[in-house]
Amino acid sequence: MSQFPVWSVVGLTFGTILGIVGAFGGLNAFLIVLVLGAVGFFIGLIFEGGFEMPTLRARRQ
Repeated sequence: MSQFPVWSVVGLTFGTILGIVGAFGGLNAFLIVLVLGAVGFFIGLIFEGGFEMPTLRARRQ
């Protein structure tokens, strides 16, 4: 066993939280948790260096 599967556990936890919020909080709470979770995920990727911001300029040849 080389490394603990962190992303599998994170995905499982996030999915469980979304399921609970969807069941008890309704659609609005589900969408808020989903959006904030995605934002937090991308912020974590940026801090880890695993995500590069794409350039928005059109490349001219």
